[in-house]
Amino acid sequence: MEGFSNRDGKPIVDRMITAIQENKVYLSDLDGQIGDGDHGMNMNKGFTLCKERLDTGTHTLGESLFELGSVLFNEIGGSMGPIYGTVFMEMGDRLDGVEVVTAEVFADMLDAALNGLWEIVEAQVGDKTLIDVLAPARDAFRTAVDGGKGFSEALKDLKAAAEQGMLSTRDLVAKFGRSSRLGERSRGVLDAGSVSCNLLLQAMADGIAALLT
Repeated sequence: MEGFSNRDGKPIVDRMITAIQENKVYLSDLDGQIGDGDHGMNMNKGFTLCKERLDTGTHTLGESLFELGSVLFNEIGGSMGPIYGTVFMEMGDRLDGVEVVTAEVFADMLDAALNGLWEIVEAQVGDKTLIDVLAPARDAFRTAVDGGKGFSEALKDLKAAAEQGMLSTRDLVAKFGRSSRLGERSRGVLDAGSVSCNLLLQAMADGIAALLT
């Protein structure tokens, strides 16, 4: 059975941090077209602060994800702090007591993240939010695993679904946040939250794949 040690998983979060740091300007520029324009900078602030904390001592994947979520939830501004904070704290919680992260465990992590998010937001697929990325990615991974695909192959399905979900937001009308005030004028621009979510899922999947080889 494919899997990796929870103890060895911190490099996955390191990849996620790097993905945000390298795209902070792009994310803010994108957000500035229909939103507040601060998405990239707020995310970079939180992810960089988390990196500073994780660079001291040793941390499991579960501990790293929970720390990331805690920092985002409590210490960055805007609506995305609580949203991403919930996602990563839920993922980290799912790894409490877990030694080996298998495909089934990771599927449960994605379930926990999405279900936790739906306890605090009403957005659904089609509303031009990060749900348009996270939900299809979760569904694709779960379907792949339930269909008998291995961890590595299921990650490829997740990545493809996340990318497709992100691209779908270009033609959607925003239903939530500041961009929702623009109505039809929000169409034609990628949702910044969906772009950051895709970046994070791609980095996470690549980090996991590196540990599986």
